[in-house]
Amino acid sequence: MMDEQTQTGGGGRGAPVIEPGYSFATITDKISAIVLTRPTSNGWLVGFGVFFLITMLLLYAMGYLFVRGIGIWGVNIPIGWGFAIVNFVWWIGIGHAGTLISAILLLLRQPWRNSINRFAEAMTLFAVACAGMFPLLHLGRPWLFYWLFPYPNTMNYWPQFRSPLVWDVFAVSTYFTISLVFWFIGLIPDLATLRDRSANRWAAIIYGILAVGWRGSARHWSRYETAYLLLAGLATPLVLSVHTVVSFDFAISIVPGWHTTIFPPYFVAGAIYSGFAMVLMLAIPIRKIYGLEDFITQRHLDNSAKVMLATGLIVAYGYAMEAFMGWYSGNTYDAYTLWNRLHGPYAHVYWSLLTCNIFLPQLLWIRKFRTNPGLLFMVSSIVLIGMWLERFVIVVVSLQRDFLTSSWGMYYPTRWDWMTFIGTLGFFLAAMFLFLRILPMISIFEMRTLLPQAEVKAE
Repeated sequence: MMDEQTQTGGGGRGAPVIEPGYSFATITDKISAIVLTRPTSNGWLVGFGVFFLITMLLLYAMGYLFVRGIGIWGVNIPIGWGFAIVNFVWWIGIGHAGTLISAILLLLRQPWRNSINRFAEAMTLFAVACAGMFPLLHLGRPWLFYWLFPYPNTMNYWPQFRSPLVWDVFAVSTYFTISLVFWFIGLIPDLATLRDRSANRWAAIIYGILAVGWRGSARHWSRYETAYLLLAGLATPLVLSVHTVVSFDFAISIVPGWHTTIFPPYFVAGAIYSGFAMVLMLAIPIRKIYGLEDFITQRHLDNSAKVMLATGLIVAYGYAMEAFMGWYSGNTYDAYTLWNRLHGPYAHVYWSLLTCNIFLPQLLWIRKFRTNPGLLFMVSSIVLIGMWLERFVIVVVSLQRDFLTSSWGMYYPTRWDWMTFIGTLGFFLAAMFLFLRILPMISIFEMRTLLPQAEVKAE
């Protein structure tokens, strides 16, 4: 049975995690009906069609890249890393919120996660899939990607285990694997519910296969909870390790603007920052379109906004420390890197990221902004733009002016850079559309645990 804290959602002015008046049956009916009985709307068809066409744009850009090589991009000397690495780090960051909501909040027994963890986990998988494309495309010879794996080679030439790029492969692939297994394990009880409720024979067979024989017995639940907690424990350190390893791509170099020890925690905080912004950008329209305001309540928006505010302040601290150390270290090159960001040819980008990531998000101190869906959607979109600009500044502006003036250059992304980036956005959103249509976007069995004690007795 639940205590009073669970009924009220763990504190916070007694705001409920789920609106009163629901029972086991009504929760199951409302969530499963979205998949099983709700007709496919014209809006869904139009939205999926648009994003599917954008995904085709990605495939076209990739095909042309394989034929012509990465010279079609704007990369040059000294800027050998361009949009590909910017987008890789951005997408990996977006994937962090799903694991944080699913694993860490589960271990901390935060019941408000139950309404948003399912689609946040799906968001993680799709974001990591988008991120994984860019390093492969950036190789120039993507068919030789296996050189990054520890395969036996007689010359002992490759892979180079002292390189963080090799450890990137291990970190990202492990993160994707654990996230996928964790997401699927959490789906099993709900897949069995869809199997039992589906009126379509073929759908029932498919859901039944995916449910792997789940019958809801005491033994099943015992093993399920054990496996779920173990996977949550495995996934928790990945939240810290993945983006830490990604930051090593920069931090172990001698390039001014990269060679700094603050990057690992700074990157992790920025990842959670952008990840929660994407969660809110998805949750706000989903709750409105599907009428789920009773499940994804004001409290979920408020808590997610508070996490964004906290991580945003950590990111602001990282910016301040970067600027301070650039001045205090006495290193001429670090000081010039700071000056170049503030006054150089990309100064407008740097000032834009400060506005998007530091100044405008301070509106979240106001409760009206944290609980107003429209205003919160606007702030979240601004944060996502700002975090992309941050990655652009770190990658491009740091490389744009090297130690020697003869190595200075400018980076101008081509239409192929933009087509590849926009194409991944289309792929991500098209995948989300499919997920919302064929699988329960909210965990049915976890939502049942939020029912008040009296209603549980009534069942």
